[in-house]
Amino acid sequence: MASTIPIVTLLIVMLSCHAANAQLSPNFYASSCPNLQTIVRNAMSRAVNRETRIGASILRLFFHDCFVNGCDGSILLDDTATFTGEKNAVPNRNLARGFEVIDTIKTNVEAACSATVSCADILALAARDGVALLGGPTWQVPLGRRDARTASQSAANNQIPSPFANLATLTSSFAAKGLSTRDLTALSGGHTIGLARCTTFRGRIYNDTNIDANFAATRRANCPASGGDNNLAPLDIQTPTRFDNDYFRNLVARRGLLHSDQELFNGGSQDALVRTYSNNPATFSADFAAAMVRMGNISPLTGTQGEIRRNCRVVN
Repeated sequence: MASTIPIVTLLIVMLSCHAANAQLSPNFYASSCPNLQTIVRNAMSRAVNRETRIGASILRLFFHDCFVNGCDGSILLDDTATFTGEKNAVPNRNLARGFEVIDTIKTNVEAACSATVSCADILALAARDGVALLGGPTWQVPLGRRDARTASQSAANNQIPSPFANLATLTSSFAAKGLSTRDLTALSGGHTIGLARCTTFRGRIYNDTNIDANFAATRRANCPASGGDNNLAPLDIQTPTRFDNDYFRNLVARRGLLHSDQELFNGGSQDALVRTYSNNPATFSADFAAAMVRMGNISPLTGTQGEIRRNCRVVN
């Protein structure tokens, strides 16, 4: 009997380490809101049919939510006279979009299952569905997150990775959230869809030397050295509305749009993985899906923490 004690102790330690994640389950709403996934998927399908870009916008919202105090729906909260949210933090101001789609999904979910499903979980499901609807992988989303009653503009300013960051900074930003360099590179592949503002890539196309000359010239045509800050360009020049591995092919060809993108293929630790993803879309898809689940597990509020918001824009 005594010989089993170390094993039991080890089990307890292991279980306690995974307690937060263990409370998330793909079946969390199986009885309380059985049609949840269908409701979210149908709304996302309509939204993507209206505007393909919205899949990338929702994916970005989820990423920016999870990197600020965990995946708790805090990015969805509006500023008020007495509350400062995250929407006007530098990484989100004039960039974060898709809030109306989340509002629509929340309204539909509330009609079916009142005061049951968190905005944080709706965002996690919507991000998955946006990727899948654009040709990307799908995955089981662990559920059971609750919504934050607080937000942090300062954390959003300091913790969301910058498009101007180098590889060392990106690596440490992801490590601080418990994510590996493989997760970093896989999740960066989300830039196979979506658009970026001129202000985020101007330095890259005018100052960086590790850039294809023709690609730089093409981008300069719509992003002058001064002015045109809000002019848009696709993050993936080849298939900007299809979720595939062309992002990594672009990096190998030195056609990454953001400085932070090209840092993943610039003579550093991620070059080999970028080449692998550029040649093997199945490996990228599998790694991306697994990394999305890991990112979705960052510091969730569970149990009696937080609340289930009735309106994703305001605390109850």
